[in-house]
Amino acid sequence: MIRKIIVSFLYLFALSSFVSAKGFFPKEELMSLGVYYYPEHWSPNQWERDIKNITDHGFEFIHMAEFAWAQLEPIEGQYDFKWLDKVIELADKNGLKVILGTPTPCPPVWLSQKHSDIYIKDAHYQRKEHGTRANMSLSNPIVLSYTKKIVEAMAKRYGRNKTIMGWQIDNEPEAKEDYSEASQVAFRLWLKEKYSKVDALNEAWGTAFWSQLYSAFDEVNIHNATNVGWWGANPIALLDFKRFTADTQAAFLDFQAEVLREYIDKTQFITTNYVAKGNGTDPRRSTKMDFASFTAYPNYGSANLGDLGFRLGDYSVLMYANDYYKLIDGITGVMELQPGQVNWANHNSLLQPGIVRMWLWHCFAGGSSYACTYRYRQVLYGAEQYHHGIVSTDGVNLSQGGKEYAQVIKEINQLRKEYSSKSEMPEILQKRKAAIMWSFDNLWSLERQKQTSQWDTWKHMQGYQSILHSLGAPVDIISVEDDFTDYPFLIVPAYEMVDEALVQKWKDYVSQGGNLIISTRTGAKDVNAHLWESNLSGIMNELIGGKVQTFDMLSAGKSGQVIMNGKTYQWSSWGDQVIANSTSDILARYNDQFYKGDACIISQSIDKGKVWYIGVESLEGLLERDILKRAFAYNDVPVENYPEGVFVMYRDGFMVAVNYSSKVYELAYDGKYLLGEKVLKPAGVSVWKSN
Repeated sequence: MIRKIIVSFLYLFALSSFVSAKGFFPKEELMSLGVYYYPEHWSPNQWERDIKNITDHGFEFIHMAEFAWAQLEPIEGQYDFKWLDKVIELADKNGLKVILGTPTPCPPVWLSQKHSDIYIKDAHYQRKEHGTRANMSLSNPIVLSYTKKIVEAMAKRYGRNKTIMGWQIDNEPEAKEDYSEASQVAFRLWLKEKYSKVDALNEAWGTAFWSQLYSAFDEVNIHNATNVGWWGANPIALLDFKRFTADTQAAFLDFQAEVLREYIDKTQFITTNYVAKGNGTDPRRSTKMDFASFTAYPNYGSANLGDLGFRLGDYSVLMYANDYYKLIDGITGVMELQPGQVNWANHNSLLQPGIVRMWLWHCFAGGSSYACTYRYRQVLYGAEQYHHGIVSTDGVNLSQGGKEYAQVIKEINQLRKEYSSKSEMPEILQKRKAAIMWSFDNLWSLERQKQTSQWDTWKHMQGYQSILHSLGAPVDIISVEDDFTDYPFLIVPAYEMVDEALVQKWKDYVSQGGNLIISTRTGAKDVNAHLWESNLSGIMNELIGGKVQTFDMLSAGKSGQVIMNGKTYQWSSWGDQVIANSTSDILARYNDQFYKGDACIISQSIDKGKVWYIGVESLEGLLERDILKRAFAYNDVPVENYPEGVFVMYRDGFMVAVNYSSKVYELAYDGKYLLGEKVLKPAGVSVWKSN
């Protein structure tokens, strides 16, 4: 995978040896709790009171400085660290550790006045301006030069400070489309790096279509779907622009990491806080940080359940983050978790009492080594006035969310006494272990050519993820580079672009005894996003035991029928018509439309394992659920039947149950509960030892 931005634009630094990521957070501490603090927003005579109160509430670290470039460098080349020194001294005095953020999201006004071209240009070629955050052109060498200076200055001052536990690079990195002059130049160099020759680019992009042919890389401009229209845009050129933009963001993070690494102590970690479900970034493209963190604001989304859902949040946010981020480097944590109301969502209702506590325990269950909340004090001015904090506007009294953080801190301390390093995942959970294969390249490609307004790639993937959790399976989200063999079950939902190497890797996995469940649209294109010349399923035919003859989609509001084992299911958004080989079993057929009787789900055995191809997306996920249950039953693996929104997960010798649904759920465990009880109410938490 290419993830290098223009080498000539970057300063290269020697990379010193990494400390093992797991060494930063001792396992016996389970999960450390911290909070964002912004001393620049408050009178210095309140700092000591605030820091002492943070300690008294039980927090173990504070997070500072990621938006403070103007305070740290008020005049070009003149640094003011005295205020930050003071707060770090207060933290050390009170037994708190510190995470420092590099302040690159918000350049100071003097920088923009001196270099007005540091900002990105949007799709209308309008240059952004000073006054917000995350709007610099990351391809611009001027931006990289000034970034190096401020990061280096901070690293030199605090890189050996024992109070500093780690660094967060930038803030919520967002791969924003940039049509500026610097980005145009960088994109052409990126294309040269990828394709070497312009003929290869022409072939990959299919420039024979509509006379788009290029004779030199210098003729290429970033394809702008806004200007040429959605339908007229070259989908493969736009996919490469997505890849370039993600690579640019990743390179900017790695660039800062290498600057830091030259000066900081090995005990200080380097991370960043990706938005949980992504915003154009691909965390796997960055390779120089110690691990990836995530930001989670579960109060928005489409998976809010029942009458109380608007107060309970979207379970899919933390479900995804828990299963995805820890696999990148073996460790993760939530760097921002909302403590109450925010001010930017479609609705900003008061949260159900207990839900902040439940989110924290969901993060714990998912493997987070730390949980940090944004923010300690509710700011009195600026764009986030109505964003709740751990304390209210008076800076002293705990908010509802603050009370729940304080409660979880006490509960974590209680569980630390119960922790045993000898604990192991129960055997039944080992047998249920499942992986979902996921790729942002495929997401970007599918979302560009959905073919129907009903198609939602995120929803399709997370439908399978939710089913697996409801069956009580431990779930990881993996990539093509990962080892499949640790998972008895591998689910591949809508993995559109494949090559021979990947298909062979799947075959090998199945031959060795793996269970491979493949969903519709998988393998429909090669890695250049071209359709196959042979047929719609191309090089997938031998693996799935058949071929996709054609596909259909129904209009919104209309549904068709699929029948399996005498049971009828409804579908609408996508349905493949599959011709099965003689080696395959037909598990489900269409039960109406002019192709009634055609197959849509087939399976076949390959040596020791089995493959299922699910060529249809059902309306409620009931068909997919029954196929997954069938796959587990085929392997004599019993499963659970948790309702949607109820999660029961294993972590370090503990079982943790949380309830996002609006209904009471009764757990099956009859033993002693360390926290909670058998009856799990909405926003409820129950914890017990696994053995």
